Amino acid sequence: MFYSRHSSFIVPAYLLEEVVDPTGAGDSFAGGFMGYLSVHSKINDRVLRNAIVYGSIMASFKVESFSIDKISRLKRSDIQKRYREFVKLTRF
Repeated sequence: MFYSRHSSFIVPAYLLEEVVDPTGAGDSFAGGFMGYLSVHSKINDRVLRNAIVYGSIMASFKVESFSIDKISRLKRSDIQKRYREFVKLTRF
C-alpha cells in the first residue's frame, strides 16, 4: 500500500502457483524497490508506484526457490517480462 497527500495505491503480490521458500521475500522487495528508486533523479507518485511493483516482482522471484538460487540467475529480460505480466494481471 502507498498513500500520499494526493493519492493512494494498493497492489497485490504477484500471484504464483507455488511458494518454495518465503525467507528473504521482504529483503528482496526492499532491494527491488530501492533499486528502482536509485535510477530516478526525481521521486514522485508514479515512480513510487512502479518501485512498489518492482519490489513485488523481485520478491516473487525470491520465493520461487531456496536461498538466492533464482535471483542469482535473473536477467533484466526476466524482470521486464514479469513486469508486463503483472501489469496485465492488475489492469482491468
